[in-house]
Amino acid sequence: MATQSAPLVSLQAPKDVSLNQIEAELAQIWQIYSTTDGGNATYSGAMRAATFTLVVYEPEETQQLLAALGFYRGPVDGILGPQTEAAIRAAQTTYKLPIDGTTSPELLQKLQQALSERQSSRIDQNGNPQPPLTSTMATGLADAIASQNPCRIISLFPLASPDEGITAQVSAYCPIQKGSHNTLICCEYIMLKGAEAALDRGSGLVNSLLITDLPRLLWWKAAPDPSSDLFKNLLPSFNCTIFDSSCFTQPLSELLHLQELIEQGHNIADLNWRRLAAWQELAAEAFDPPERRASIKEVDRVTLDYEEGNPAQALMFLGWLASRLNWQPVAFHKEEGIYNIYRIHFTAADQRPVEAELAAIPTAAMGQIAGDLIDMKLASTNLEADCCTIICSETKGCMRMEAGGGAQSCLTYQVSPLAEQRSEVLLSQELQRWGRDILFQESLSMTAQILRLLDDQ
Repeated sequence: MATQSAPLVSLQAPKDVSLNQIEAELAQIWQIYSTTDGGNATYSGAMRAATFTLVVYEPEETQQLLAALGFYRGPVDGILGPQTEAAIRAAQTTYKLPIDGTTSPELLQKLQQALSERQSSRIDQNGNPQPPLTSTMATGLADAIASQNPCRIISLFPLASPDEGITAQVSAYCPIQKGSHNTLICCEYIMLKGAEAALDRGSGLVNSLLITDLPRLLWWKAAPDPSSDLFKNLLPSFNCTIFDSSCFTQPLSELLHLQELIEQGHNIADLNWRRLAAWQELAAEAFDPPERRASIKEVDRVTLDYEEGNPAQALMFLGWLASRLNWQPVAFHKEEGIYNIYRIHFTAADQRPVEAELAAIPTAAMGQIAGDLIDMKLASTNLEADCCTIICSETKGCMRMEAGGGAQSCLTYQVSPLAEQRSEVLLSQELQRWGRDILFQESLSMTAQILRLLDDQ
């Protein structure tokens, strides 16, 4: 179950400031709230950002539009947490769209049209009633992060508009902690908006706003883009750059870009890699018993099914498995059809051939995460080997694995889905352990070796 966020206190609602007044404006907020007022204040002090700076590159404008139209009242931080989801539902209700809490081109069009009409007719926000936000709504995930680590969040919003420079807003929000009613632990927010070209020029401004001597983390909520000046200029300034490959639109080439960044010496994390933990643990557990431990060397057939749309999880899991078993990839082919199957051939350490099949399974309704694993099977052409293992998603079952026959002779496990797979929740965990992940790097390196075979054909 997702953790309920704490009630939210606003020290400073979003306030427009000039670029050269950002630090001064924030300093003034903390000066006001860092001292008592003779005992009349509800809170005796507020802790300023003291652990890290998180920069969020947010190429999606839903949250900005929701805030401008009054549906959303929290920090505009580019983090689509529970409060933003509730605002999306309120907007979908208003515009008579399907209510699912997720953004869509139709919703964006409605929001853009509504904002344009409001601006053109000069209707004041207070003069046009908006759907109310319930008081029980959870706060944004950035505030959940702040409750553990008071930090500075800098959000970068590229706009599809003429290049008119960069505009800035500052704000500060603090979740109230039980048992600590006299002290606020807070996050401060800096929002920078402008056309992509303006943000490209503004990378120096971003670097100047990073807190000296504290960890610097970049959450790039898009695919790695070697052609982007902003991306190239920002990357060297950060201790870790975080992606989510479930959002990649060209996952084969973009996973290769991640590997290239690692080879260049950058510390890279992928939130989608974290979603594989339960699958990896069960696969390892299946061969823990002494009587099965040796039989893992007999595995030479791997079948992985995933929800169609994004093979990143399946490719990274296969990369992890091959790197652990010391398989060397030798061929990679794609078969067009219902399942758009990828076939990868390896040579094991003892020169045995190994074959893997990755199948994209059409589903009636897309899951929360594009490309989630559905089921997998480890087997052997040696019928005497005790290595057959089936792992299935608890929510989706074994589908093709059971339909293929022979399942009764295999050990079968079910993976309980993560309590929360959304990028925003995984991010809060990643911020606690942002050092280099050697297992991820070795697995992604193997995945890249596989992908380069397809490029070579």
